[in-house]
Amino acid sequence: MIRMTRKRLLVGLAAAGVLGVGIAAPTVALADDNSPSAGASTEQGGDRHQQQHADRQAEFADALAKELGVPADKVTAALEKLREQRQADRPERPTPPSAQDRQAALKDRLDQAVKDGKLTQDQADAVLKAAESGVFPGPGGMGARGWHK
Repeated sequence: MIRMTRKRLLVGLAAAGVLGVGIAAPTVALADDNSPSAGASTEQGGDRHQQQHADRQAEFADALAKELGVPADKVTAALEKLREQRQADRPERPTPPSAQDRQAALKDRLDQAVKDGKLTQDQADAVLKAAESGVFPGPGGMGARGWHK
């Protein structure tokens, strides 16, 4: 992995901005930042992570403003504007199917397998019963916790 100094990072990002290249500066972590990047599992840890992220962004904006010789609030406003534009350009994430939708889809597939002669009705019923009781782990199964225990 290439390590770069903070000054080189700032100069590169400033050059990208001057050249009109779309940059994602608000999400860039400084190369010498040793703070944890993974979110904590507890709510308090999540709040702490969000605060650390906000602090790093503010530090980045201040350093970039100093390097460019412009007010920090102007840099912060520009970065916020870029973040909003990126958010607007992102496609919406589809809503994952509910457990009832997955159960209905499984029943449809099992019914089709019985019609096609790939399963007997007893086998299809056994699979459906196992799914309903949470025997199948994983993201596509009906188990509440999946593979991550």
